[in-house]
Amino acid sequence: MSLQIKEAGSISDLKAFVDFPFTLYKGNRYWVPPLKSDELKALQAETNPAFEFCNSKFWLAYKDGKVAGRIGGIINRLETEKTGEKVARFSRFECENDPSVASALLKTAEAWAKENGMTSIHGPLGFSNLDHQGVLVEGFDHLPSIASEYHQPYYQKFLEENGYEKEMDWVEFRLTLAAVPEKAMRLNEAIKQRYGLSVKRFTSNAELKPYGEKIFSLLNEAFSDLFSMVPLNDRMKQYYINRYLGFINPAFALVVEDKEKNPAGFIITMPSLSEAMQKANGRLFPFGWWHIKKALQSPTVVDILLTAVHPKLQAQGVPAILITEMQQIMLKSGARFAETTGIIETNQKAIQVWKNYEHIQHKRKRCYRKDLR
Repeated sequence: MSLQIKEAGSISDLKAFVDFPFTLYKGNRYWVPPLKSDELKALQAETNPAFEFCNSKFWLAYKDGKVAGRIGGIINRLETEKTGEKVARFSRFECENDPSVASALLKTAEAWAKENGMTSIHGPLGFSNLDHQGVLVEGFDHLPSIASEYHQPYYQKFLEENGYEKEMDWVEFRLTLAAVPEKAMRLNEAIKQRYGLSVKRFTSNAELKPYGEKIFSLLNEAFSDLFSMVPLNDRMKQYYINRYLGFINPAFALVVEDKEKNPAGFIITMPSLSEAMQKANGRLFPFGWWHIKKALQSPTVVDILLTAVHPKLQAQGVPAILITEMQQIMLKSGARFAETTGIIETNQKAIQVWKNYEHIQHKRKRCYRKDLR
């Protein structure tokens, strides 16, 4: 067997990097493919502003002349400044069921990290908290949301065999939706009156988009102390505003505002696109857009993509307002279930919110870490 690790330095290499999982997971009923165009843009400095504060490299593993794996290395300088630790990230790790390929890829990323003065490496993590993060370790028989991850079950073994240890887990829940009790709605109204809060709904993406900067600024505040969180700067906020807020169904977004019309909390959800993305198979054209449009119209499952509450109001009932108001929208759309994205296992406030529902905790993702000294 001939095994070669090659840096993905050209556009054709990066396309091969993006294409590899489509071969690896072909026929897998649970893998949800991304849009290839979005993934390719995320890997290039010209189209991803994270390169302004990140150093990165990407590699492909070739076995007998064919791509057998991939990995990325990222040094997020904002992270190292915030934590004071010389830590690199490995990202987008995928490989065939071959321990020699996995080991070669991981060692390549580790060597690059050490060459750049790093003393440890962790991951899988992306350029930001809204990028790929965590490797799936539980829940291989459940369909993930488009904002989550699916991986081969042997990755956990390969990482641990190469000296990686658990650093942090994210857990995900599937909620069964039910009618909101009248008592809960009366309580919501009392909380609104007490704190001068109001609920902002949206009827168009043009109406929602101007809230983008405020939403992501609130996200920075609410998540500032959470694991791996690096605040989004102005260009990164605009990047995600353009990428997501023009795409989602605005009826599935809510903002709770205070007396001064500043966001006190927000929730962004979306009818599940997982099956539609499987049918699209990485491309909007010629028919991918049609599958996505159809999924947006008649959901059975709604994905909770992002929610945050200002730290000063997290214990004042704002989460309950967001959830119960959105729950009514979900039920009205015909949805019966809601899927959360990954919640850091130490974030007990958020976890407790979902445990108040009929639920299953069905998926778990993990961030691993390795000392390079």
